[in-house]
Amino acid sequence: MEGRYNLKSPAVKRLMKEAAELKDATDHYHAQPLEDNLFEWHFTVRGPPESDFDGGVYHGRIVLPPEYPMKPPSIILLTANGRFEIGKKICLSISGHHPETWQPSWSIRTALLAIIGFMPTKGEGAIGSLDYTPEERKALAKKSQDYFCETCGMSMKSALLPLNSESSCDDREARELARQISFTVNPPGGSRAEGNVSSQPQKPPGADQLSDTTSQVEAQYVEATHGEEAAQPAPALNVSRSPRQRRVAQSNNLPSPSLIQVQQHAVNGSSTGSVLLIIVLTLAFAALFFRRIYLANGYIFDYEL
Repeated sequence: MEGRYNLKSPAVKRLMKEAAELKDATDHYHAQPLEDNLFEWHFTVRGPPESDFDGGVYHGRIVLPPEYPMKPPSIILLTANGRFEIGKKICLSISGHHPETWQPSWSIRTALLAIIGFMPTKGEGAIGSLDYTPEERKALAKKSQDYFCETCGMSMKSALLPLNSESSCDDREARELARQISFTVNPPGGSRAEGNVSSQPQKPPGADQLSDTTSQVEAQYVEATHGEEAAQPAPALNVSRSPRQRRVAQSNNLPSPSLIQVQQHAVNGSSTGSVLLIIVLTLAFAALFFRRIYLANGYIFDYEL
């Protein structure tokens, strides 16, 4: 296979590395590229325990773009399961439906764990999703073990290793990924996410803690700003403020109605005082002028005598 591809291509390098890492099947997942196509993989995942899919083994395709890992893969289920439609690209934030939320650090293994983690969640009308009854899903889980893929020659009975005591680690990781990666309910452009009404992109691992820390810092900053404004005007900060901080700053900078009235009275009083001062000075100059005229006239009269 190596002779057919440009080994200097970032996508080829990445896929060959991931193929080596996923070569050996685990008790929860397995994925490998087709022999004649490095950009099409077939995968097998085990249904999450203690769910309607417990005991099921599900098979599917992953089609990767030439720009991988800069662009996301497309994920297609081939085994009937009652959660995702078969033969149709499912709409995950980690799939090709949402390239704007894809992160190059994610991998095929990440996609497999995300599929496992999202199987027990509700479809709620998402693209490629189904909401079968628990009884139907359990029946399909049992039936899935008899599936055989003619394309890759994989039998579900021998695709994965038997479950062991360490399986709970992968279960927890799958649930955590499902919590972090949004399953899209609307088509691209309406991106409301299941469990998250916000239209923002999904957060990478650790983003929730970072968001909480940022909120605390913003709150401390706002409190500190209020304290400084009570003592003296706060100097302008050369920082990028969030919309909430800008609204708080604008509301604090707006003068109150009582302050406006006081300022108006002060301006009116200042204007009145200026007018009175001008009148007094004018009268003083007039009196001085007439006094000089009077004295001058009196001097001329005495001289003529």
